[in-house]
Amino acid sequence: MIVTGGQRNDGAMLAEVLAQIHVPRHGKGRARTRPDAVIADRAYATGVIRTELRRRGIKTVIPDKRDQAAARKRRGSKGGRPPGLDADAYKGRNVVERFFALAKQ
Repeated sequence: MIVTGGQRNDGAMLAEVLAQIHVPRHGKGRARTRPDAVIADRAYATGVIRTELRRRGIKTVIPDKRDQAAARKRRGSKGGRPPGLDADAYKGRNVVERFFALAKQ
């Protein structure tokens, strides 16, 4: 966990957060430093965040913002392909959100 001032944006801190990840292995072996996926809500669907995760080879499970999807549709074939979304993995985000809501209380 990294605590910053409220004026810092999430994209600026993503690289620092990812650099501090250590996922212990069951049994022998050194800890993993790269998660399988990052699951987040639409607020994190920015180009900076998606680019950083793609650069590190991390699966992104973030739904597309509605205005970005509409802009892509307006551009037609030049709008590009929408980012994929693993709907089953995204449903698990709710469990984590509820855990943090309980921890805050």
